[in-house]
Amino acid sequence: MSNLTTSKYYPLQEYLRQSGVDEIDLTFAQVEQILGVSLPVTARVQRAWWSNRSAGAVQAKAWMLAGYHAEGVDMANEQVTFRRPGLVYEVRRIDGEPVWDASLVRALRVHLEMTQNEFAKKLGVRQSTISEWETGVYEPRGASTTLLSIVAEQAQFPYTA
Repeated sequence: MSNLTTSKYYPLQEYLRQSGVDEIDLTFAQVEQILGVSLPVTARVQRAWWSNRSAGAVQAKAWMLAGYHAEGVDMANEQVTFRRPGLVYEVRRIDGEPVWDASLVRALRVHLEMTQNEFAKKLGVRQSTISEWETGVYEPRGASTTLLSIVAEQAQFPYTA
């Protein structure tokens, strides 16, 4: 394995490691400030650039070595949420059923280590539906919430009331 201290993403790794928080929101501009260089164009136009993959992605390796996953990527507002994996997500419930809001849907998908497209196929919905759920355009309802709860249970997704 190459020495990541020579990577241009090493300053981000150290920033996250030293932050001492479980979750941190950064704008793309803040990430660039930390790095001291501009992000590549793909970081602004391809959500996949922010995926948590250990092979072939030096940037992902940097935040993963710091103990984080990139979870909430808001391409329109150029913002990313880095979160330590293994957190237990607290959800609100209505009549005992979890309310699947944008952050919870995104957290489940990341827990499953799936792209939006892969998650959509698993749930039998369009990729745009997943995107709309994750950006808060609307929340899943009815059978979709039941299916999300079943998938979460099968995946041992750590969420509580």
